[in-house]
Amino acid sequence: MSGEPLKGQVALVTGAAKRIGRSIALALARNGADVIVNYLHSENEAIAVSAEITLLGRQSVALQADVSNRAAVTRLFESVEARFGRLDILVNNAGSFFHARFEDLTDAQWDGILDSNLKSQFLCAQRAAPLMEKHLQDKEGHGRIVNISSLGGLLAWPGYTHYCVSKAGSIMLTRCLARALAPHILVNSVAPGTIQFPGELPDEDYIRRVPLHRTGTGDEIAEAVLFLCTAEFITGQVLVVDGGRSLV
Repeated sequence: MSGEPLKGQVALVTGAAKRIGRSIALALARNGADVIVNYLHSENEAIAVSAEITLLGRQSVALQADVSNRAAVTRLFESVEARFGRLDILVNNAGSFFHARFEDLTDAQWDGILDSNLKSQFLCAQRAAPLMEKHLQDKEGHGRIVNISSLGGLLAWPGYTHYCVSKAGSIMLTRCLARALAPHILVNSVAPGTIQFPGELPDEDYIRRVPLHRTGTGDEIAEAVLFLCTAEFITGQVLVVDGGRSLV
């Protein structure tokens, strides 16, 4: 992709301080967008990402918010509108992941991961939509929402039942919102397989199973998000980025 296809646009990436979220935020900035870096606990890392975006010549700010909490989400979007006056792209990336046997799952674990992985996407999309629509009235173009789901939303992993259910919910939320928010807002999902970063032990089981015999990178997920942020005739779709793991 050449040039700066997102020039003049404003993007909010939730959970953008580290890992995949950081990769997405930087990719959007490199392609012209001003980027709000949302974080929950990782303040120093979020400020560093925002500073890196600023060095690219974009506007950026790091904003703390628990995106599974309605009041916090309201404050977050009020801050976005006050500072930038618009929102073109929302990437719902914030989430959590942990192993737990189904028999041992507690109410708190179940509720926590549904809040983190699914409720957060619902709340942010609900607040983003009117802000996007406000700017798009009588103008061409689209707002875009990209929900980060997971291969776990498509495959059954018994050690991660709570996680799989939350990500399957994210996929269905994507499809419902694609219809509910059409025609002005395009809503799609990226479903990563195992993504690893420097210094992490290689996931040998995944590498053995996957046709491409490797794990993915944060930049590869960011490329998929960038594609969906520039496509004009795609909505309600799930782009699986897993090296072919879902085939076997």
